[in-house]
Amino acid sequence: MGLGWSSAEERESLLPPQQRGAAGGPLVPQLRRGLTPAAAPLLGRVYGRRWLVLLVFSLLGFAQGLVWNSWGPIQNSARLAFGFSSWDIALLVLWGPIGFLPCFAFMWLMDKRGLRVTVLLTSSLMVLGAGLRCIPLSDLTIRKKLIHGGQLLNGLAGPTVMNAAPFLSTTWFSPDERATATAIASLLNYLGAACAFLVGPLVVPSPNGTSHLPLASESNSEHIKDRIEAVLYAEFGMVSLIFSAALAYFPSRPPFPPSVAAASQRLSYRRSFCRLLSNFRFLMIALAYAIPLGVFSGWSGVLDLILTPVHVSQVDAGWIGFWSIVGGCVVGIAMARFADFFRGMLKLILLLLLFGATVASTWFTLTCLTNVTHLPLTTATLYTSCILLGIFLNSSIPIFFELFVETVYPVPEGITCGVVTFLSNMFMGVLLFFLTFYHTELSWFNWCLPGSCLLSLLLILCFRESYDRLYLDVVVSV
Repeated sequence: MGLGWSSAEERESLLPPQQRGAAGGPLVPQLRRGLTPAAAPLLGRVYGRRWLVLLVFSLLGFAQGLVWNSWGPIQNSARLAFGFSSWDIALLVLWGPIGFLPCFAFMWLMDKRGLRVTVLLTSSLMVLGAGLRCIPLSDLTIRKKLIHGGQLLNGLAGPTVMNAAPFLSTTWFSPDERATATAIASLLNYLGAACAFLVGPLVVPSPNGTSHLPLASESNSEHIKDRIEAVLYAEFGMVSLIFSAALAYFPSRPPFPPSVAAASQRLSYRRSFCRLLSNFRFLMIALAYAIPLGVFSGWSGVLDLILTPVHVSQVDAGWIGFWSIVGGCVVGIAMARFADFFRGMLKLILLLLLFGATVASTWFTLTCLTNVTHLPLTTATLYTSCILLGIFLNSSIPIFFELFVETVYPVPEGITCGVVTFLSNMFMGVLLFFLTFYHTELSWFNWCLPGSCLLSLLLILCFRESYDRLYLDVVVSV
């Protein structure tokens, strides 16, 4: 997104006559905190095809999340069918954050070559990864290696599907639709992970006594393996279909930009990183996002393992994970639409969401300590606390993304969100690595949730918000 998109005359035409300089050039308003009642939106041009572009990208994110979370909800079945160990299950989840290691290369590609090239590369990696998992080999050792390789390739798609949402919304959508588009594009990835909690336990029988199949152990193992392979084939078909749709139609940008901010020149790749690393306010909110979301993502990936000691079945754990993420997606889109209508309230929205997440995570953690707190440990309390935690944390993601972009504009959106999601995945990776190689007791993981939410709440409370990008799209009457 640079000056090559449109000429100075084209960008000038987006400004009303009273907002042009004496020499005919655009008059850029001063950036200041807060919004004024006299502000009026700038006129840009939007295209109906923007919803098709958003749909294809959102479905790509949905598929990536679904494939990433395929194994956690059915870890007991996978152990029996493929001989997976606890190390294998944790590593299959860990390939997601490991895939973020080349995150900055994808950000560079997005900044230099645009959305189409980046999306096609991402979707091709997902097709190859999903295909590797489906190769039918009788040698379980080789088969496990192929499955791990497929999960890694799918993890390499994470930087694009999780970072590009604000870039896409700025490129295609008007200022009063940006937060909504960001929410849809970013949260569909989490909805895919939620559907894995639902699809896996419902399609794949559990070997822990919850299955009603009157089969012998060996035949039960083969049946479970067949059902897992059916899920893998279905996911491969879905990913291939989305790749075909992106190949057929997914332009990098519309013929004419929807706003002045979309057409304006951005900082270079090197200067962007210098700006981000030297901006203390950005570092504050980056940590406020990365720590709780990283902890929650890792916790969700091994939710079945965490709930097993409290005698929660694989199916119940799947439903808890599903509704917690679905609730977060629905509320997140609603919060983003609210933010589009009432601009300048991103910090207040985040404070409310993080306060709710702190209360819900504390409730869940104390409930699991039945020997100490004597709180009732029932399916209803586990459902309620987990679902509320997922709603509050997941719905904060698009609000965080919009606040990041507003705070550090004119740093490109892809680079900004790439840095914060990299940090989030780094925290998740460290936790899962520690869990995989050094610790087998999971109670400490529950305590990380309220601690991280409280830390994030305090950081946001001390944060001074600003709306730099918005003021480029708003006419301030003098």
